[in-house]
Amino acid sequence: MISTETKEAIRIILTDMKPYLDEKQTRLLYGSAAKAIGYGGVTIVNEITGSTRNRIYAGIDDLSADDTEGHEIDGKADRRIRRPGGGRKSELEKNPQLYEKIEEIVTKSGDTYGNPEKPLRWTTWSLRKIAKELLEFGIKVSQNIVSRALEALGYSKQQNQKMYQVGEEHPDRDAQFKFINATADEFIQSGDPVISVDTKKKENIGNFKNNGAEYRPTNDPRKVLDHDFPLPELGKVAPYGVYVLNDNTGFVNLGLSHDTPEFAGESIRQWWRCVGSQTFPDSERLYITCDSGGSNGCRVWLWKHYLQELSNETGLEIHVSHFPTGTSKWNKIEHRLFCYISKNWQGQPLIDIETVVNLIGSTTTEKGLTVKCIVDPNYYEPGTKITEEQKEALNIEFVGPNQKWNYIIRPNGLSVS
Repeated sequence: MISTETKEAIRIILTDMKPYLDEKQTRLLYGSAAKAIGYGGVTIVNEITGSTRNRIYAGIDDLSADDTEGHEIDGKADRRIRRPGGGRKSELEKNPQLYEKIEEIVTKSGDTYGNPEKPLRWTTWSLRKIAKELLEFGIKVSQNIVSRALEALGYSKQQNQKMYQVGEEHPDRDAQFKFINATADEFIQSGDPVISVDTKKKENIGNFKNNGAEYRPTNDPRKVLDHDFPLPELGKVAPYGVYVLNDNTGFVNLGLSHDTPEFAGESIRQWWRCVGSQTFPDSERLYITCDSGGSNGCRVWLWKHYLQELSNETGLEIHVSHFPTGTSKWNKIEHRLFCYISKNWQGQPLIDIETVVNLIGSTTTEKGLTVKCIVDPNYYEPGTKITEEQKEALNIEFVGPNQKWNYIIRPNGLSVS
């Protein structure tokens, strides 16, 4: 037995040193003290420090091990604190069937979706529901563990995507898609511009609620009007977009009037004047892809008239393809430009024209999208019809698998080659 004085001295040393040591160093110190005391040393150190006997014995074992064992790895000192195998086990180590059972649960539910050619899949089951189902297999894990496991298995959260067409598909649909893809590839390869165009839905100007949310100080939401009725003195805006497939850029002509064929034609003219002619100075052709309806629809002759005016003014040979009815969501502008504009201004009231222009112009993506926005102050009269004289003046050639969807407009006086 050691004296009371010696025991007190050991207590002071161990207590004073502990705050300066990490776990491994503390374990070694306790083991060294127990060895120095001799018989009954583990008990005495246990009483002095409150550390477990197993921990003190582990310190003695570490001191007694071969000096080279575990102290050098590839010629470098081992800085390990815990011995190999120490620490908390991962959920997969504790439940080796975790991934297998989660896969089984979401697969048997019938609510798993995905393109077999792509690795990304998604499930409509909630994390709570999957965690509850795992209990039947004797696996108890948190929703966070389920979330990480689903990500590792290739699942992710996905929003609804408008892809299924209502009604019967047009018999020329697939042929039209192939024609559009082949033509776009040929233009891009030759360095000629390919643009996707459409009018985004009209937006009320004023302090109205805008869908989505933004980061603000806690309990300090924006205060907006309690109704969504348009304010006559502020009106609405019609953003006509041009998305350039060649270089991932966007252009928006912000109309303050009606969405008419004249407005659509003027928007493309403004894009060519502000952007296109500088980006593609040597091009003599332009390829436009657009929906089959609206102000730039395939049956709208006035739209063709304004493209003819653009062709005459610029000397461009303008090729146009319309997406089949019911397939507007395949139009690139929808998911390459408009969706990012909506995301950029979500939760922010469009209080005036300047705000709209700034929000559209500041839209970017990680893939390098940039957007230019200008205001079109012109008034466009709705309901205008093309005259017979204007129709006869069209230098137009219909092409492709379905000729009402594809045509080429050349400058007047230039014959078809």
